Amino acid sequence: MTAAGKRQKREDYRKTHQAEGNAELPKKKFYRQRAHANPFSDHQLTYPASPALMDWSAYYPAFVTPDAQGSQSQPKPLTKPVTVADIGCGFGGLLVALSPLLPDELILGLEIRTQVTEYVEDRISALRSQNATSSPGLYQNISCLRANTMKFLPNFFTRGQLSRIFLCFPDPHFKARKHKARIVSSTLCAEYAYVLKPGGCVYTITDVEELGEWMRRRFEAFGKSGVGGEDNGGESGEGRGEGMFEKSELPEEGKERDWVDEGGEKAEVGMLVRLIREETEEGKKVTRNGGKKFVSVFRRREDPAWPDEI
Repeated sequence: MTAAGKRQKREDYRKTHQAEGNAELPKKKFYRQRAHANPFSDHQLTYPASPALMDWSAYYPAFVTPDAQGSQSQPKPLTKPVTVADIGCGFGGLLVALSPLLPDELILGLEIRTQVTEYVEDRISALRSQNATSSPGLYQNISCLRANTMKFLPNFFTRGQLSRIFLCFPDPHFKARKHKARIVSSTLCAEYAYVLKPGGCVYTITDVEELGEWMRRRFEAFGKSGVGGEDNGGESGEGRGEGMFEKSELPEEGKERDWVDEGGEKAEVGMLVRLIREETEEGKKVTRNGGKKFVSVFRRREDPAWPDEI
């Protein structure tokens, strides 16, 4: 079959699957797309001018406020806000795993690739249909939208709205001239600190040790006095005072359940670290190939007091 014929077959499958509201899980092979996308390109994305104008009702229909009246200028409100974001969610493995474990949270996957986003949307729709009778609330708390978070993260979330951010196996952009496209930088750390509430956490995982070090240095350096940006070579983690993020202690691989059994704050960290190691598609691939995984969790500190409050 020619390339054009294969492309048409994939398009026909996706249209049929979506039109029927199929409860059958979508087949990943019909949603294949290049692994990398240029975050600086014009992807013709739709995004709200501000978080107040974002209409979440189509993404979380089960959580729309009863009898809510919406309009173009005033979207239908939800009973609770989105509090968990999986940035670069890929094929949605983590979203699906998180749904039953965080039933009281609204969880959003953000993905820049069109066909991958469609796959996750169809996957969630199928899971909702499969559980409509036996567990009607299951998977209603997760959704996915196409977005470029390097440009538009504050357009979707207000200050301190999120409690957890996941950055799982981001594109390493190995070449030095491509490092500006990495999902962690001094500028993006500022945006993560803005949308994350004090005490909230950023969970990162990669199979590239150099990238893991890159992310650690930038999170630990952000907010310290005397630290410059990437261009000044000042993101080595040095500087004075405390930064906005502190690195958290983590369980060793294979011992996450011990932390879960201890309960309290450790239980949540252990549970979520196990998920990002075992439930993401990339994590499973690394395990099959016998590779290493480099995990870090960064907790956002409280905002420093203003001088007149000290």
